Amino acid sequence: MEFPVSLALAQAVQSPPTGRDWYAEPKMDGHRLCLWRLTDTVRLQSRAGRDVTTVWIDLAVAGMRLPPGTVIDAEAVIWVDGCVSFSAAQSRGASTPTRARALAAVHPATLAAFDLLQHPVHGDVRTLTYLERRALLIDLLEPIGPPLQVVPSTRDRDVATDWYTLLQAQGLEGLVWKRGSSLYTGGRRIWRKQRHADTSDGVVVGFTGPQTRPHAVAVLLDDGTVVLSQRLPGVLSAELGAHLTGQTARAGGRARNGETYREVAAGPTVEFLAGSGRHGVVTVTRLR
Repeated sequence: MEFPVSLALAQAVQSPPTGRDWYAEPKMDGHRLCLWRLTDTVRLQSRAGRDVTTVWIDLAVAGMRLPPGTVIDAEAVIWVDGCVSFSAAQSRGASTPTRARALAAVHPATLAAFDLLQHPVHGDVRTLTYLERRALLIDLLEPIGPPLQVVPSTRDRDVATDWYTLLQAQGLEGLVWKRGSSLYTGGRRIWRKQRHADTSDGVVVGFTGPQTRPHAVAVLLDDGTVVLSQRLPGVLSAELGAHLTGQTARAGGRARNGETYREVAAGPTVEFLAGSGRHGVVTVTRLR
């Protein structure tokens, strides 16, 4: 397996999927990470494939306790006053390495692990079922403990409903549903995410303004049309700029409302308010 690896995705749903083979996991409101325990070091990969080790160095240090050859799919979360704080995770993700260390000293991160891609003994386990991968993940992490923790999972719909309803105040974003028999397929929406917020996801295909600090981004919607975002706030602009910097950008993109933008081939995925694209502009809330 080569760094970076393509991560599995989830399709947004309004209600739990039907069928008996679905398992629910709490969806923490943080930053998606893939932890690589290599022979003599740890690397952390973002969902978009960037190396973000220096920003989450506290998790990289904790990951050294894992056996080499381990690759884990997870969410980096930060607890503030007993609640998961997305704003704290967003600040960390957009900070410099020096600033990240200062933030980690005040609010250290937790790695909420939810899947296993590579096992130190069994090798690449993406062709195993979700239940088989989860059992191996628990065996790896339970002896280690915090800040590396396995998220809970249940097939009991009543328990899942309680999680969805009662844990929102603690920063639970919703639930992720996974088939017990499913394999790990990177780049495909093999899971289902049931979120409290009425939001959708889209792929960034371009931007306006400076590439390092874009004013707005062009978002590809599910219907194949492209719309521009409203003006991005400073932190989100810097975070998206970090993903766009270094990519080849070319003029010629045209959004649904006729506005032009510079195109990129491999932009990140963003979350935006559902329904905000109907008038040719979306309100981006975060990077996915």
